[in-house]
Amino acid sequence: MRMMAKLASAIALGAMVFAGAASAQEKGTVGVLMPTKASARWIADGDNMVKQLQERGYKTDLQYAEDDIPTQISQLENMVAAGVQTLVIASIDGTTLTDVLQQAHDKGIKVIAYDRLIRNSPNVDYYTTFDNFQVGVLQAQSIVDGLKLETEAGPFNIELFGGSPDDNNAFFFYDGAMSVLQPYVDSGKLVIPSGETGMDRVGTLRWDPAVAQARMDNLLSSYYGDKTVNAVLSPYDGLSIGIISALTAVGYGSGDKPMPIVSGQDAEVPSVKSIQNDQQYSTIFKDTRELAKVTVDMIDAIGQGKEPEVNDTKTYNNGEKVVPSYLLKPVLVTKDNIKPVLVDSGYYTEAQIQP
Repeated sequence: MRMMAKLASAIALGAMVFAGAASAQEKGTVGVLMPTKASARWIADGDNMVKQLQERGYKTDLQYAEDDIPTQISQLENMVAAGVQTLVIASIDGTTLTDVLQQAHDKGIKVIAYDRLIRNSPNVDYYTTFDNFQVGVLQAQSIVDGLKLETEAGPFNIELFGGSPDDNNAFFFYDGAMSVLQPYVDSGKLVIPSGETGMDRVGTLRWDPAVAQARMDNLLSSYYGDKTVNAVLSPYDGLSIGIISALTAVGYGSGDKPMPIVSGQDAEVPSVKSIQNDQQYSTIFKDTRELAKVTVDMIDAIGQGKEPEVNDTKTYNNGEKVVPSYLLKPVLVTKDNIKPVLVDSGYYTEAQIQP
């Protein structure tokens, strides 16, 4: 009897192990497409996605396209042909994927747009991102605070930079920022000496820091002979570093030329150090661990035939449909709260961001 009990126990244990293995196998492969390794944040996004997916028993195929649109399309086509379970796509140009997403839809593959909305396709099932309008609001509010616009008379000179015009988020960042700054422009407390406003004038293709630096160089030489730059709206840390390089090259940050209030986004290490060194004024922290978790939760729900949790069904119209979305909350970071936000949360160690 004891032998029979042991045998039955062994069979039951074997069945459980087999069922677990089968379950993991049934979860299949998730294709994760990121735009580039040139930005530290996309590397963090990719790593977090892979880590959390594998912890839940999925296989992963993570690929970077290095900001080359045909490469990303080819990567997508290969993943569709391989029959991945779900696609998670941070697109380079959100308007170029319509055909390949139709192929994915025809094979029953669900598509989650990751932090960048994919446009002009009905085959985008969900969108995970941060509250991008609020990102712009926080960037602008840091300029208001840094210049003390509520109490100082002004006027103050400001220049505006936008993100890449092929990234839908860039318009939300800009619109959010201008919802705060425009009243100060209208009242004359903020002045834009170049007169350059609107994404068609201030956009920075591919979020390229060199393009931002060259434009800042041109603005300084063309409009600031006897004027001082007091603030620069920058939507991304990489652009901020290029802008600051142009400013320091003509003496800002030394002598009697204080560094302008310069915003940013993504809390990349060079910019966190720059903030501590009193060059960049602020950045926006977007916890990629949380974005990965929300996305993996969606993938799990899809795999179980359930409706994924969303918290926005109105904001993100991609030209074909309003994409059900989950928005996370961005956090403003200045010199005053680097430690509690970035270090105490475990996102960085103190050694990583030591200036």
